[in-house]
Amino acid sequence: MEKSAVSVGLDIGTTKIVAMVGVENEFGKVEILGLGKSKSLGVHRGVVNNITQTIQSIQQAVEEAKAASGQDIQDVVVGIAGQHIRSLQHSDYITRANPEKVIDQDDIDQLIQQVYKLVMLPGEEIIHVLPQEYKVDGQAEIKEPIGMYGGRLEANFHVVVGQVHSIKNIGRCVVSANLKLANITLEPLASSDAVLSQEEKEAGVALIDIGGGTTDLAIFKDGIIRHTAVIPFGGNIITEDIKEGCSIIEKQAELLKVKFGSAWPGENRDTEIVSIPGLRGRDPKEISLKTLSKIINARVIEIIEQVFLEIKNYGHTVQKKKLIAGIVLTGGGSQLKHLKQLVEYITGMDTRIGFPGEHLAGETSTNNTSPMYATAVGLLMKALERPSEELIEEEAPSDTETMTVSEEGNQELPKTALTTGRKTIIERFGDRLKEFLDNA
Repeated sequence: MEKSAVSVGLDIGTTKIVAMVGVENEFGKVEILGLGKSKSLGVHRGVVNNITQTIQSIQQAVEEAKAASGQDIQDVVVGIAGQHIRSLQHSDYITRANPEKVIDQDDIDQLIQQVYKLVMLPGEEIIHVLPQEYKVDGQAEIKEPIGMYGGRLEANFHVVVGQVHSIKNIGRCVVSANLKLANITLEPLASSDAVLSQEEKEAGVALIDIGGGTTDLAIFKDGIIRHTAVIPFGGNIITEDIKEGCSIIEKQAELLKVKFGSAWPGENRDTEIVSIPGLRGRDPKEISLKTLSKIINARVIEIIEQVFLEIKNYGHTVQKKKLIAGIVLTGGGSQLKHLKQLVEYITGMDTRIGFPGEHLAGETSTNNTSPMYATAVGLLMKALERPSEELIEEEAPSDTETMTVSEEGNQELPKTALTTGRKTIIERFGDRLKEFLDNA
C-alpha cells in the first residue's frame, strides 16, 4: 500500500480528541489502520480555550495513532464545531457575458466566489458555501446547471459562518503539534457522510450528533443539506447535573451515567439502588436509579426540545419539507439507554441510532464502529477524497507571496472559493499560518 494513500481525520472534541488513520481499499471502502484517542483538556463546548493543553492532547492522540498504524502522520483533516457556528440562507446571481456559451464550472465558481464576499458580523468568517438549487433565466429547481444555456445564473445557498479566532486557534493547535492542516470541515457534515445513506438524504432526514460539549444538527432533503445548527449542550451537562443532584464527584457521575443511566424514568423501579464508594473513609452513598434517570430525563428533554425547535424552524411541518426518514442519532451521547424511545415520543418522528459502519471495510473492529467515532470516520472519508482531486500540489504559494499580518499580529484569512479544483480558504490559511508560525 502506498504511503501517499494514507489519510488522517482529526476530531477535536470537548471530551476526547481522536486521530483516525486509514486508506481506501480496492472496493472503495474505508480501512482503518490505526486509531489514537486522548482526553481533551483544553476544549470547552467545541471551542479551544487552552492552546497548550489542546496541543498536548492532539500530540498524544497522534502518537497513539502512529504506533497503532505504523504510519507517519503529517496532513490531517480537522472538524470544526462549537456554539459560535451559525448558518443562514442566501440567494445570489450572476449575469453571464455570453449567454450563447454553455454554463461551465467557472460560472458556478464565480457565483460561489461572490457569496464569499458577503459582509459578515465583526470577527466572523464564512466556512462553507453549499449550493441548494439553481435557476437559469428564471427556470427553477435545477440541480445541475452545467451544460445549459442562459444569461442569468441564480442559486440559493446554505452559508455556514464561524468565528475567525476559533478557526485560527484550531489551526494554531494543529500546526504547533507539528501537523499540516490539509482541510477543515464542519463536524455535522462529516458525521452525516459517515452515518447517513443517500436514500435517507433524498427522503429527508435530521442527523443529531450528541457530543460532549455540543449537540450538532444537520438536516438533508432531496439529497441537499438544508439546515445546520449547533446546540451548546451535550453529554457533559448531563454528567454535571448528576454530579450536582447526587452530590458526587464528576468521575463517579460519568460512570453512573454510562453504566446505569437511562433517559426513561419509568424503566427503573424504586427499589433499584446503586452504592457509590465514599470519599476518604466516608460512608458509601446510596443512589436510587429512578432518581438518576429522572435527572438525566429532565436534561435530555431540554436538549431534544431545542433540537426539535430547529427542525420546526427549518419547516418540517410543511408537506414539501417533511423529513420522511425521520431522525438519526449519533455521537457518544446517543448511546444513552432508551434515548431513541424518548426522541420518538417527543418528536413523533421515526428514529434510529447511526453507526459509521456502512462505509468501513468488513473486517473493521466493532470498537471503531461505535457512534462516538462517527465524526472521526467522516473526517477520514473527507481526507480520503483529496488525493483523487489532484488539488494538493496546485497553486502552491510562491516564494514572493507574503501573508497579510494585521497590527495585532493576526493573519488575514484569504477569501477564496471553497470548490473542487481550488485550494479552499482554510487550506490556504493553514499553509500561511504554518509559514507565519515558523517565522515567529
